[in-house]
This record gives sequence, C-alpha cells and structure tokens, in this order.
Amino acid sequence: MEVLARIISAAMVSVFVQNAIFDRAFGSNVAIYASRKNGTVVGFTLGITAMTTIASLISYFVDRAMLPTEYGWLFMPLIYVGIISALYIIGLLFLWNVFPKLFKRVKKYVHLTIFNCTVIGALFLNSNYGSDIWTYLGYGFGTGVGFFLACFLLNIAREKLDSDKIPKVFRGYPIMLIYIGVVSLAFYSLAGYTVDF
Repeated sequence: MEVLARIISAAMVSVFVQNAIFDRAFGSNVAIYASRKNGTVVGFTLGITAMTTIASLISYFVDRAMLPTEYGWLFMPLIYVGIISALYIIGLLFLWNVFPKLFKRVKKYVHLTIFNCTVIGALFLNSNYGSDIWTYLGYGFGTGVGFFLACFLLNIAREKLDSDKIPKVFRGYPIMLIYIGVVSLAFYSLAGYTVDF
C-alpha cells in the first residue's frame, strides 16, 4: 500500500504541480502540434506516457550506477539520449513487426512523441528529485498524464483562440503560447509553489 501511495503521490505532483508544459515548458511545441486534432492528442499522449514511464524505469538503474561516480553526471545527457534512442528503435521495430497497419499510420509522428523535451526533461527531473524506483515510475507516468491534460486544455481552447475576435497577427502559434502562459499562471497559483519530491 505504501508503494502505491508513493507512485500516486509522485504522479500527482508531476501532473498538477510540476506539469511538464505548464510548469517547465517542456514539449510545448509538440503539445501545440498534437492538440490540433482530437485523435492526435490521444496518440501523442500514449506515446509520450509509454516513453516517459519506460525510460524513467531504465534511467533509475543507470542513475544508481553512474551518478555516484565522480564524473558520472557529465555523461548523463548522452546516456539519456542513448536510452531514448534505443527505446525509439525498439518501439519502431515492435510496431513494424506486431502492428504493421498501425506502423504505417504513425511512423511519421513517432519521432515527435519520443524525441522531445518532455521525455528527456522527465529523466533529468527524476535524476534530481527521484529517490527510489517508485517515485521514478510515478513521475514518469505522471509526466505523460500531465502532457495529456495540457494537450486536452489546448485542444478545447483551440476553437475559441482561432476565432475572428483574435487579432490576425496573434492567431495560431502566438495566441497558443500566450494561452499556455496564462494557464501556467493559474496552475502556479493553485499550487502556491513548486513542490519537489
């Protein structure tokens, strides 16, 4: 029961208090792109959630081996990119062999869900604040759920933000960034301050 509480606690912190997009601005451009259509929100979220969760579990063991060494922290960015790249190749091969029709539909989007700031940011935050494997797991999963929450809020606001009432010069990407900033302030005021693990 205590393990489940640690996972849920870390996930809730990463969803609401340290949301990857609204608190850290990790993956904002991917969230804006994914929020264009209802179907892409779910697809991108599933990919990012799977990636952050699996990569967080692998990075836990790598962190335990590398961070205590004298210069281990110097190599962590390269190692995290290596973990993400290996999972990218494994994921593509898995989709290609097991779900070939799905692979044809998603192959042009997979790199966006895997190689973005949300995924690598979750690994760096885990290495700084994660204490055990359960907080790594909870934070990795919560980062993906937080990405879904952000994409959902962007998706439901898109119709109003693309209206004729918005000045033409602000429509599209600029107004979405302004909207992200306003929602970020709202999230920050709800939390009061950023809570770390």
